[in-house]
Amino acid sequence: MLKPLQRLGRAFLNTVFPPTCFLCGTSHRFDPPNADQTLRAVEQLTAPYFCASCREEIHTIDSPLCIQCGLPFISREGEDHVCGDCIETKRYFRTARASGVYDGALMEGIHVFKYGKKTRLARPLGTLLKETFFRFWDKQSIDLMVPVPLHIHRLRERGFNQALLLFAKWAESENISCDPLVLKRPQKTAPQTNLGRKERKKNIRGAFELLSPETIKGKRILLVDDVYTTGSTVNECARVLMKGGAAVVDVLTLARAVEK
Repeated sequence: MLKPLQRLGRAFLNTVFPPTCFLCGTSHRFDPPNADQTLRAVEQLTAPYFCASCREEIHTIDSPLCIQCGLPFISREGEDHVCGDCIETKRYFRTARASGVYDGALMEGIHVFKYGKKTRLARPLGTLLKETFFRFWDKQSIDLMVPVPLHIHRLRERGFNQALLLFAKWAESENISCDPLVLKRPQKTAPQTNLGRKERKKNIRGAFELLSPETIKGKRILLVDDVYTTGSTVNECARVLMKGGAAVVDVLTLARAVEK
């Protein structure tokens, strides 16, 4: 008897106070699919927070993709294989995976989250990240989750590390250890956004240092960030972690930039 009343109460509240989309601000409602409808996992996960239009703009990353860096291939046919960039570039991480392509509603959500300081977006975006984690990893295969750190000035300016907010709560609920103090970013580098591939790699070299080698010695590390662009940042972090004694480093990001 309770569940029908709960559904009735929820329907009433949604009619009187319709929820608004976290991204575009429009009022929306979500009706569960009927027997003839199917929704992508990403749409089901973000339904309480994003409107249908914004949900449709989130493009998940699926095979075929690069088995190392996770780059989705333009051709939607064929098997997973190593991309040309991974063949030419030394990767210190074993594998990298991302929830979706860095464009449309996902890109807008990340911008609003980071630069607009709308931390309530950590919940829906973190839910996407969690789904991606369990799609590619078993939690028993990871010993420690580590966020890519911010320089202290950037951290004070923003007020939070967006990478940490994306996974801290669900990692705790899943009993996965995390440590935001393993890596430090003592070197204040120029923003990577407007730099090319070679400039990014040079800019980030030596920007990170390991604070507690004993914490990661022999451990399987999952490095987490919000966006994978060229991979320069996470690769440099992975280099420092591997040099410090980590057994292996994998990378999980919310979004992956894809050249069109």
